[in-house]
Amino acid sequence: MSKRVAMVFGHGVEELELIAPADVLRRAGCEVLWVTWEETRELVTRGGFTLFAHQSLAELDMAQIDLLVLPGGPGVMAARKRPDVWALLADYATTGKPLAAICAAPLLLHDAGLLAGRRFACHGSCHAELPAALKEERVVVDGTLITSRGAGTALEFGLALVEQMCGDEMRREIELAIEI
Repeated sequence: MSKRVAMVFGHGVEELELIAPADVLRRAGCEVLWVTWEETRELVTRGGFTLFAHQSLAELDMAQIDLLVLPGGPGVMAARKRPDVWALLADYATTGKPLAAICAAPLLLHDAGLLAGRRFACHGSCHAELPAALKEERVVVDGTLITSRGAGTALEFGLALVEQMCGDEMRREIELAIEI
């Protein structure tokens, strides 16, 4: 059975932080679900592209998910006001399964109380609020927590997720296939 990945986001998601990780995870054989906290499944990205989520946050069965990924972008700021997102993260964290966030999305992990004592990276615009972030690291893996800085590190982030879910050999296969 393939690994199931939920990528949770809303309007204003950063395209590269959604598409690059989703692409390499699918190449690795993972099932990738796009899940939204918005009232509609038709979403507009940071760059103005329209895309469609597979399901809503309310429909997500967390027991069926092996990895939860939070892409960044301006939409993260709206999510910070949503108790349902905090509850999802707090509940998911109790499973011990891998959790990943890129760009501004580590702010959501912070809001849910999940960054204390952890090593993590985030976008430079978040450093004032997250001063413990590792500012020189592009991708940080701290056990089951995987974080990254932003759109420019999205492919590396995705490959780290592949390694976490499918192993080092699969990561190398994909790197070879896409000519990294």
